[in-house]
Amino acid sequence: MESWNERITFNPGQCGGRPFIRGMRIRVVDVLDLLASGLTQEQVLDELPDLQLEDIEASLKYASSKLNHPIIAV
Repeated sequence: MESWNERITFNPGQCGGRPFIRGMRIRVVDVLDLLASGLTQEQVLDELPDLQLEDIEASLKYASSKLNHPIIAV
């Protein structure tokens, strides 16, 4: 799979500046919220038919990249 940054778009004038999928008005957080509410990836694709499986994977990898950073304890 290509890197998440080939599918996740940033534009301060669109979607309130939040990251979204391939220039569409589907925010990464919308995809993550659907998954967190218990929907399967297939159900998310049914709910948002413009999405592709790779978009869901990119959303998960984007979220992981934002959380996966070292914290130095002092």
